[in-house]
Amino acid sequence: MSVPVRAAHEAVLRRQPARETAARTYARALPIVPVRARGMTIEGADGRRYLDCLSGAGALALGHNHPVVLEAIRGVLDSGAPLHALDLATPIQDAFVAELLRTLPPGLADHARVRFCGPGENDAVEAAFRLVRAATGRAAVLAFSGARHGMSDEAAALSGEAGDTHVAGLPYPQDYRCPFGVGGPRGAELAARRAESALDAHGLGGPPPAGMILEAVQGENGAIPAPDAWMRRMREATTARAVPLIADEVQTGVGRTGAFWAVEHSGVVPDLMVLSRAIGGSLPLAVLVHRDDLDVRPSDAPAHTFRGNQLAMAAGTATLTYVRENGLAARAATLGTRMLDQLRALQEEFVLVGDVRGRGLMIGVEFVEPGMSMQPMQPMQPMESSEAGTDAAAYGGPRPAAHTTADGLRRRTAAGSPPPPAPGIAAAVRRECLRRGLLVDLGGPHMSVVRLLPPLTISDEQATAVLDRLADAIRTVARAHSGSPAGSHRPQEARCRHRRPGERTETAALRGG
Repeated sequence: MSVPVRAAHEAVLRRQPARETAARTYARALPIVPVRARGMTIEGADGRRYLDCLSGAGALALGHNHPVVLEAIRGVLDSGAPLHALDLATPIQDAFVAELLRTLPPGLADHARVRFCGPGENDAVEAAFRLVRAATGRAAVLAFSGARHGMSDEAAALSGEAGDTHVAGLPYPQDYRCPFGVGGPRGAELAARRAESALDAHGLGGPPPAGMILEAVQGENGAIPAPDAWMRRMREATTARAVPLIADEVQTGVGRTGAFWAVEHSGVVPDLMVLSRAIGGSLPLAVLVHRDDLDVRPSDAPAHTFRGNQLAMAAGTATLTYVRENGLAARAATLGTRMLDQLRALQEEFVLVGDVRGRGLMIGVEFVEPGMSMQPMQPMQPMESSEAGTDAAAYGGPRPAAHTTADGLRRRTAAGSPPPPAPGIAAAVRRECLRRGLLVDLGGPHMSVVRLLPPLTISDEQATAVLDRLADAIRTVARAHSGSPAGSHRPQEARCRHRRPGERTETAALRGG
């Protein structure tokens, strides 16, 4: 990098913290200055190139500046169409709604209404809450521990803090850090029974809740997929009690998890779907889709000024169409399974890798403090009714190979509880990834999970490069953490490792490379 280029790059980085708020998030951890981007590649002002596994926090289903998205945006600009049209009917909006309805689960698409809520996901979540309250005449909304449904006070209360009209933090089923301390089908069964008890508790001396909101894969909590049978159980439970089910597809939608919408893995048809991020084709757009019999206008419904973003609708239509016509959801399922398999080889090699999980191209690698154990786990106690008739067979036995965490479950039960989460190790891995030209995100317990959200257009070669760079970063951190080259290794060879010149990786072998 030449001296003038380096100076300009460093000057931009120096000015930002002096002028902008301390609330900056990605900028503090990733000191780069993007100037050009295409597909999965970002070029910084310093001339370095990076593989982007952030994808705009999941907003870039097709990666940066995909030709079909640019063509759609240029078409609007060249046509003379209004860029801002509130919620007036326009041909651009009509085309977007038609394509969106074409992709929805049939059981919802056949009876759907589309509501443009504003430019951000918070707007769609708030609209969903207001709508179910207006439609049912009730107040409380049920949510699950570890959820992230936006940054508004309402969404934050649901996701982590109980409020006057909320029951927050219902147990979400997972294996590695099961809230009941058992994991597997029994943990999912107990989580389901706790949710059913919460639904019924509202009917004892008071009205049922106005709705339940959930994610089929919890993204911000570290890429935790819910069992398909548990999802169906939640659908059955809410239907039986006339409680609307809200599916938050903000991060999981548009092919990310290996199905066009994550609820399709389980065959669940929700009453409402909250959509944002990828549906705008990289531009701000948020939409609420709901059953037509819920189509009431709350008296306090906000009329957001920027709900008619024509450029975002055009870019979104192009993105939805491209993903659908090119089978990118199926591609995400296939490649995601392959990447998870190779990452689990790292889990076998390094004791600091506690768990590997995910679905499709929504992947999490949780780091733990090797050789340490947490205080004995205090499992959440099931309600008395939860203990009766627990039937693991109802959950169909082991999960599909695409998103099992069987090894994580084995390690946890063998030791009594998982090791403590290691945010410092995860942050060190992210720094080492950056040094190798790989951008990754953090999430999960105490920000101890490295998250991979590559675009759906990622190639086999790029997937290989991502895994190689991540493996090399983990290996470097493991050596530094243990104080010896082998101290944090498991006594077996990893299948996913940094590739030497002329050496084929497992991914290359699988694709015949």
